[in-house]
Amino acid sequence: MSLPVPSGERYLGPGHQALDLIAHLVAAIEVTPLVAVRSVDRDGIVRFWNHSSARLYGVATEHALGRPLEALMRPASRAADYAAALDRVWRTGRPGAARDWCMRLPDGRAVWIYSTMFPVGRDGVPQQIFCMDVDITARKAEDSARLAAGANFRHLVERSCDAIVLLRRGRIAAANPAALSLFGCAGKDALLRRTLAQLSPPCQADGEASAAAARLRARQARAQGNLRYDWRYLNGAGQPFWAEVLMTSVTLDRQPTFYTVIRDISVRKAAEQSLCLAAQVFENSRDAIVLTDGGHVIAAVNRAYSDVTGFHGAQMLGQPLGAHRCGIEDEAQYQRILAAVEAGGHWQGEVWAVRANGQRYPAWLTLTAIRDARSQVCNYMGMLSDITERKQAEAQTRHQAEHDFLTGLPNRALLLDRLNLALTAARRHHSLMAILFLDLDRFKHINDALGHHVGDLLLREVAARLVRCVRAVDTVSRQGGDEFLIVLTDIGAVDQAAHVAATVLQSITQQYVLEQHRLDVTTSIGIAVYPGDGTDADTLVRHADLAMYHAKQHGRNRYQFFNAEMNLQITERLRFESDLRRAVAERQFELAFQPELDMATGQVLGMEALVRWRHPELGLLAPSRFIGVAEDCGLMVAIGTWVLQEACRHARGWQDEGRPLVVAVNLSPSQFMQRGLAATVREALAASALPSSLLALEITETVLMHDGGGALATLQNLRAMGVSLVIDDFGTGYSRLGHLKDCPVDKLKIDRSFVNDFEHEPAEAAVVSAIIALAHSLKMKVLAEGVETAAQLQYLREQGCDQYQGSYLRGDGMDRA
Repeated sequence: MSLPVPSGERYLGPGHQALDLIAHLVAAIEVTPLVAVRSVDRDGIVRFWNHSSARLYGVATEHALGRPLEALMRPASRAADYAAALDRVWRTGRPGAARDWCMRLPDGRAVWIYSTMFPVGRDGVPQQIFCMDVDITARKAEDSARLAAGANFRHLVERSCDAIVLLRRGRIAAANPAALSLFGCAGKDALLRRTLAQLSPPCQADGEASAAAARLRARQARAQGNLRYDWRYLNGAGQPFWAEVLMTSVTLDRQPTFYTVIRDISVRKAAEQSLCLAAQVFENSRDAIVLTDGGHVIAAVNRAYSDVTGFHGAQMLGQPLGAHRCGIEDEAQYQRILAAVEAGGHWQGEVWAVRANGQRYPAWLTLTAIRDARSQVCNYMGMLSDITERKQAEAQTRHQAEHDFLTGLPNRALLLDRLNLALTAARRHHSLMAILFLDLDRFKHINDALGHHVGDLLLREVAARLVRCVRAVDTVSRQGGDEFLIVLTDIGAVDQAAHVAATVLQSITQQYVLEQHRLDVTTSIGIAVYPGDGTDADTLVRHADLAMYHAKQHGRNRYQFFNAEMNLQITERLRFESDLRRAVAERQFELAFQPELDMATGQVLGMEALVRWRHPELGLLAPSRFIGVAEDCGLMVAIGTWVLQEACRHARGWQDEGRPLVVAVNLSPSQFMQRGLAATVREALAASALPSSLLALEITETVLMHDGGGALATLQNLRAMGVSLVIDDFGTGYSRLGHLKDCPVDKLKIDRSFVNDFEHEPAEAAVVSAIIALAHSLKMKVLAEGVETAAQLQYLREQGCDQYQGSYLRGDGMDRA
C-alpha cells in the first residue's frame, strides 16, 4: 500500500515534507497488529487504510479506499463530539487530543478505540486528517466485567454449580456451597484462611511441590490477568482428584483478589488415560500420523498417512522409522530433527518430503516424544501435513501484500526492500544504479473528464509498457496515483539510465486506445544516480522526485537528471548517438589503410582497414571518438559490416590493378559474438568477388579470453572459409600464451605499447622477444605495431619479427591512418 497524496500537480514545501514524514511512519506500522491507521479528506472520503484497520474494522483495504468514512464506521454515541473534534482539526490545522470513542460498524459490532487525530497538508492548509486507532474493546469489557463481578459476586457464588473461592494474600477468603461439597467440608470454617496448596497432595503429578507450583500459578495469573490449568486436589477422604482451575485476577473492595473457579475433571482424566493411544493415532485426521515405540520402531500409521505419502501401513509396521524418515528428503535434516527431539522432546517445521512415487512436496512435520507418568519416553508421534495449497495461498497472499492491487506492480514496501538490496549490491561491487521517478502529465484531467474507470485502464496500460522498457533485474513500482518508480540495478554507465528514460518517453507517448477513447499521454521523469546523487534509498528517491519536479517545470514530456552538469553531459552524449545513427543510415564513414610491411624487404604485404567518420560539423573523427559509443548503443555490428564490405571491395580493386594485397579488418567484440558472423563474411567475399586468402580478420586478445569455447568454434568456422586470423594488440589481455596452441591463428600483432617502451625498458624488450619466440614455435607470424624509429626496426629484425606497421618507412604512398 502506498501513501496517498492530494491529486493535482506535485509540490514541494512543508506539506510535501509532512507527507514524506507520514510515508516513513506508515511504512513502519503498515503491518503492525497494534495500530490501525486511516485518513479522510475534506469530503470525508477514505484515502488511507492499513492492514490493521482492515482487521479491526472488518473492511478490506481495497473496499475501504475511496468510500465515505461514515459508510464504514460512525460513532455509536457522542456523534456531535466526534464531528466537532474533526472540525476543530480542520479549522486549526493542529492535532486533536487523544480520546476514547465507541464506533459502530456496518455489521452491528461496536468497537472501542483510543484515537489520535492529526492533519496533513501543504502551505499550512490541511488536506487530510490521519487517525491512529488502538483497539481497547477488550479492556472496556474487562472493566465492565470487573464492575459487574464486584456488584453481583454473592449472587454468582451462591448459585454456581462450579466450586468458586476468593483468594486474598494466597488464602481463601470466601467459598460457595459447591466448593464445600467438592472438598467434603461441613462448613466454611474448614476452608477459610487455608491455601489451595493445603488442599492438595504434597506434590503434583509432574513431581513438582504443590506449594511452589501454586505460587507460580498465582504469579502467572496476576501477570496475564487469568490462567487456566489442571491441578490435583484432595477430597474429604484424602483421595486425590483432578480439577480444572480458572484463576482470574480482579480487584474487589480495593483489594487484589483471585476469583478462582474449580471444576472436577477426574472422569475426563481417566478417559484421557485410557484413550491416549487412540487419540494420538486419530484415524480421521487429515494429517498423516505415524506412531513409534520408544525405540523408533513404527507401531501404527493412520489412513491419511497412506493418502499423503503413498506408503501403506502394512509396508511400514515393524520397520525402523529411520528407513522411511517420514518421507523427509534430506538425511542430514532428519538427523538434526531427531537430535532436537531427543534434546527438547519436540520439533516442528517445514520440510521437503518425497512420496512413494518420487514426487517432492512441501510438508509441515511435527515430531514429539511422548512420556509416561515417570517422564520416560514411551512413544514418538510424527504428524505430516501436505502444505502445497497453503504455500500457494501464502505466495498469493504475499504477492497481494507486496504488489499494487490495480497494476500488479511491486508496491512501496516491496520496492523499498528491492531498492535496499540493490544499494547493498552496488556498495559491495562499487557499481552504479539509478532511480527514475515518473509522473504522468495532467493525469487528473483524464480522471475528471473521463472518470476513474478510464484512469485505471490507463494506469494498467502504462504499467505494462514500463515493464517492457526495462530488464528483468530492474524493478517498476507504482507509488500511488499516477506516480511510478523504476530502479535500474548495476548500470554500466550513467547514459544507460538516459537510454531507459528515452525509451520510456517514447513508449508512454504512443497513443492509447481505451474502450472508445483515444488518448495521448506524456510523462515527466526525474533521474537520480547512486552514488553521486545519494547513498541511501530516501535520498535517492527524494532527489529523483525533485528532478521530476524540475522536468515538469521545464515543459513536461522530458526527463531530467538531478545533477544539472550530468544532465548536460548526457544530453551531449545522446545528441552524439543520434548523429551516429544518422551516420550509419547515410554512410558517412570512410576507410583509411595502413600498410603492413615485410621486416626483411620492406615490401608491402597487406593493408589494415581503419574506419573514419566524416562528421558534418566536427569533421573527420578517429575511431577513438565514436567506437565506444557505437558499441554501447548497438551500432557496432552495422558499422563493422559496412567496413568489412568496403574493405573487401578495395582489396578486389587492388587485385584487379595487379597488386594482390591482403586486407586486414578489425572485428569488434559485438561483431565477433554475433551468431551470423560467418554468413556476413561469406556474403562480403561473394559480393566483392575477393578470394578468401586476401582477407584477414583481427580480434583482440580480450575477446578471445572472455568468449572461451565459443571463440574457438567461431575461429574454426572462419578458418574453414580460407580467411587468415590475427590476434590484435597481443600482450594487453593478460592471457596465457600457451592457450594459443589450440587456436587456428595465423599471426600475432604485438601491441604498440611494448614496441614504444622496449628501447628504455629492458623488461618490455624481453616480453617482445618472448612473444616472438613462442609465436614462431606455434607456427605463427608476428607483426609489430607502432614502429617509429630505425632502432626499433633493427631490434625487431634481430629478434626475428616477420612484419611491422608504423610511421617508419611508410609503404608505397597508399592512404594511411
